[in-house]
Amino acid sequence: MASSALAADRSVTDDTGRSVTIPQEPARVVVMHEPLLGLPLMELGVNVVGSYGRKDDGSFVTAVDFVDTVFGTGRPKPRGIGPVGQIDLEKLRALAPDLIIGMEIDVEKVEQLSTVAPVYLQNVSSGKAHGFSVEEDLATVVGKKEAFETRRAAYAARVEAVRKTLPADGKPKTYLAVFLTDQLNALGDMSGAVQALEDLGYARLPLTAEKAPAGEGGSMLLVPLGAETFGRLDPDLLVLMNTYMGDARDADGTKAALERIVPGWEKFVTPAKEGRVLYLDSAKVSLPTIASAEHTLDAIEAWAKR
Repeated sequence: MASSALAADRSVTDDTGRSVTIPQEPARVVVMHEPLLGLPLMELGVNVVGSYGRKDDGSFVTAVDFVDTVFGTGRPKPRGIGPVGQIDLEKLRALAPDLIIGMEIDVEKVEQLSTVAPVYLQNVSSGKAHGFSVEEDLATVVGKKEAFETRRAAYAARVEAVRKTLPADGKPKTYLAVFLTDQLNALGDMSGAVQALEDLGYARLPLTAEKAPAGEGGSMLLVPLGAETFGRLDPDLLVLMNTYMGDARDADGTKAALERIVPGWEKFVTPAKEGRVLYLDSAKVSLPTIASAEHTLDAIEAWAKR
């Protein structure tokens, strides 16, 4: 039995260069960041039993539960392993995970977590991950490469269908995705929204004057944009999304949020005056999942057909 168990394990090198022995196909996974790691795994059919940041009753700590928003209701939810900032090892052990997956910034937690299960660290920071590449990387780690390729093939067919609804004049097209908090932010590289836009042929509008904050990671790497800079920019497609920390994520809520930051923007921002603005639900499209990219395609198709 011991020989069989060892045969089912394999040694891998995680994104921090650590050698880790993990199950061939993990059956009970705990994640250290549910939106960036848990949802990509759930989409692949992995059993994510625990998550850092969920409450004891399984509810999510932020205003939106991404599992319901991205995948629809009815899926089982991971159990909490302690509030953000403090891991409850007793709760973690009770979940009996056979693999814990964290981000590269969780390296200081590895020693503590490894007392429960093997720990694999995945890159999620800007410049190291793009679109839904995190899901592709994790598919290889957890033995779900075939499931990922099946999902990606269906997504690719959807991209081609949506591409046919867009105006085609042979000219390169640019986009700028802006995420609203209490300020304007250019959306970073890692999200389903970025994947879909670029697969459709849009290229990110260069922001040569803007600098990304050093050391920040995640799909929501936000590059602050000044109101004056924002007013000058003229991408072929301006993508706007309001923060997922509240409920006002539709077009009206997003317009109102932007009006508070840049009063009168619809009168002088060129894409707004020319009808080249796409409103997205940030909670649906911001994660590194194929599902988030598909939500983006749905919104682009609806916008193109208006």
